[in-house]
Amino acid sequence: MGRGRSRAVNTEAADSPARPKRLGVGIVGGGFMATVHSRAARAARARLVGVAGSSPERSVAAAVELGTDRAYDSIDELIADPAVDVVHVTTPNALHASQALAALAAGKHVVCEKPLATTVEDAERLVDASVGRVATVPFVYRFHPLVRDARARVAGGETGRVLTVQGSYLQDWLLSADDDNWRVDPAAGGRSRAFADIGSHLVDLVEFVTGDRVARVAASKRTFLAARAQHDRIETEDAVSVALETEGGAIGTVLVSQLAPGRKNRLHVEIAGAQESLAFDQEQPETLWVGRRSGSLLVPRDADQLAPDAARLVMTPAGHPQGYQDAFNAFVADTYAAIAGGSPDGLPRFEDGLRAVRVTEAVIAAAESGSWKDI
Repeated sequence: MGRGRSRAVNTEAADSPARPKRLGVGIVGGGFMATVHSRAARAARARLVGVAGSSPERSVAAAVELGTDRAYDSIDELIADPAVDVVHVTTPNALHASQALAALAAGKHVVCEKPLATTVEDAERLVDASVGRVATVPFVYRFHPLVRDARARVAGGETGRVLTVQGSYLQDWLLSADDDNWRVDPAAGGRSRAFADIGSHLVDLVEFVTGDRVARVAASKRTFLAARAQHDRIETEDAVSVALETEGGAIGTVLVSQLAPGRKNRLHVEIAGAQESLAFDQEQPETLWVGRRSGSLLVPRDADQLAPDAARLVMTPAGHPQGYQDAFNAFVADTYAAIAGGSPDGLPRFEDGLRAVRVTEAVIAAAESGSWKDI
């Protein structure tokens, strides 16, 4: 990619000599996720140095929209800027590996959208290249306080031995043939669509809460719409169902679909242990259902009632709802804390991104072969 001259869009007061230098953030990409990342970076009191879009013109438009200091003509120019300490990669999936590798080679810390890469080999290269840097992947549902409380209950033995897991991640944004997006094209999105995009979140949440890894999977996938407004002969999946077994001996099922009418972003996980069950619904993140043979209850997002690692993520008093952006803000804040030398618990790093790519490849291989696949 060629280099050009960065364009000043607005100015920001310099750091006071008495105030520590703020982390400099560069964002690659200018779509919806770039907006989410920019809000989180701003909430963490970082400086939004600049953005590189798909063209110089798109960079300028994105810089105005995101409120960054500069618009770069290329990613090369962005990662060469010494004012940029951490690079957020928010571009289409197929670009993640090359762009994150370039940023790491330039000595930057990296936040890379998932999937980390579209192949296991590329994800492994990214893990190797990230040694000595903070490199994270936004599995942000880990940062709902009640997810952390569920994790603490399992780790503390309150749930008992995990017996079964069930989960689903359902959306409807690709329900119609008129609905189209770059993700349906494997050249831009990779071999897997629905599972790589949202199923990876679901499996990460199951493994994060239980502390137990999926050992093998059987799967079935479907592409219900073979043609859309701007794409023909679509082969990436609309929906996937998966049967799984864990290393600890639990069994379970998960369903992922982007063609579920009325479901906007419904990630639901239920874990049944020998003593109690736990259920979390991302669309209703203010409560955790704790199921018992006698005396089931709803645990509220109230810091006074939660485990310490859950309570630290409570940003507003109980009764004042928190949501997706709050979880994203907490993820970015923990990433920046790690850059500053901290060791925040549960921070999803490139190793977790690699894990998700391996799970995705196993699921797709199981669906295509009709047989169980080990992970």
